[in-house]
Amino acid sequence: MRSLSGRFLILSIIFVMAAEILIFVPSVARYRQDYLAARLEKAQIASLSVLASQDTQLPSTLAQELLDNAGVYNVALRRDAVSQLILSSPVPGPVTTMVDLRDPSALYLISGALNQLIMPADGVIRVIGAPTNAAGTMIDVTMPQAPLRGAMIDYGIRILLLSLVISVVSAVLLFGAVRRFMVKPVKRVVEHIEHYAEAPEDARRIISPESSIIELRSAEDALAQLQTQLTSALRQKERLAQLGGAVAKISHDLRNILTTATLLADRMERSEDPAVKRTAPKLVNSLSRAVNLCEGTLAFGRVEEPAPSLNRVVLSDLVDDVLEGERLASDGSVTFLDQVEPGMTARIDEEQLFRVLGNLVRNARQAIEATGKPGTIKIEAHETEQHWQMTICDTGPGLPPKAQEHLFMPFEGGVRKGGTGLGLVIASELVQGHGGSLRLVKTDETGTEFALSLPKQPLQVDQAAE
Repeated sequence: MRSLSGRFLILSIIFVMAAEILIFVPSVARYRQDYLAARLEKAQIASLSVLASQDTQLPSTLAQELLDNAGVYNVALRRDAVSQLILSSPVPGPVTTMVDLRDPSALYLISGALNQLIMPADGVIRVIGAPTNAAGTMIDVTMPQAPLRGAMIDYGIRILLLSLVISVVSAVLLFGAVRRFMVKPVKRVVEHIEHYAEAPEDARRIISPESSIIELRSAEDALAQLQTQLTSALRQKERLAQLGGAVAKISHDLRNILTTATLLADRMERSEDPAVKRTAPKLVNSLSRAVNLCEGTLAFGRVEEPAPSLNRVVLSDLVDDVLEGERLASDGSVTFLDQVEPGMTARIDEEQLFRVLGNLVRNARQAIEATGKPGTIKIEAHETEQHWQMTICDTGPGLPPKAQEHLFMPFEGGVRKGGTGLGLVIASELVQGHGGSLRLVKTDETGTEFALSLPKQPLQVDQAAE
């Protein structure tokens, strides 16, 4: 297996089996000791039965039955410093192994067990031990080797099978634990890296460290710092490559905002009707936007694009402000339609979205006015479970092919003579800062339509992967 969890599963089985093998030999040695001790105990009981019936001649068949029940050939018992052969039967061969169970060492038992396994099954074992319950000072028996060796092999096989089951169960549990606490967090980091690689300029894709594992949390912190630096470096590289464009962007937006303020100021100077009271707040708002944009110039000069400040904003009010400013700048040939549902709100940066809609509506108005024919500009909005959607439609002449090819490229997507071609570039960047998208839906001789989409929730890695 090439995966980390698969290799860990195999290694877990191997290591657990190795540990079981290390305890296998002592376990078999202990089994052999218990087996021999049981034979000594049965032989002692048989010998005591014979001693209890010393006044009666023990039938040979009964004596053989006692020996068969004890699983031995002969039984000798030392009592009162005298050794006595209590039971005996023909021994099929010479003694090949001798085992002394009187206070044996662990090494003695282990080496004896290993020798027992590798020795031939034929042969006779002599076993010496201490009788239980002070029934004598020593008991000495001879017994066949084959049953003991067979029992040891059977016990060993059962131990190995049990060890294998334990190894597999332990490995599976460890496998699950590793996947839960190591592989899954690592996979999450990998998914974040892949997700970030798709759009490294999007600061929302930078990983948010949240692992509870110290090592992984350190890795996530380092990755977040690296991604932040990389995103900043990418932005810096783009800004440095388009230094002239950066200055022109500020000039472009500042000129447009101040133009609206100038028109309002001129009207206030020329008019004495009560409408002045209505236009005065518009003038204040326009000038405030100009001041905010000027203050943002310093941050832009440091190659830092301010992140959007998201707040709940009534879209219909924002659209009214945009259309009112363009309505004042219009020559009267353009009809502006606000078809946003009253009271509909969105979580956006009000100033940035004002600039987005302002650039789109302004471009549409100038395109219609250039034809010398009347036209209409309409803004609609609706929402889904995941997004706020807006469409900006006009009945203008449409975009020429060259403008469509370089629509969102600075200095190349302009249509109007004397324009910088920065309006749509600025709008697109501001929408991307919200995590949304701005795209051209259609453009032909009947008009142009742009679609603007803003997410309601921050984009997650698992959602982006779907």
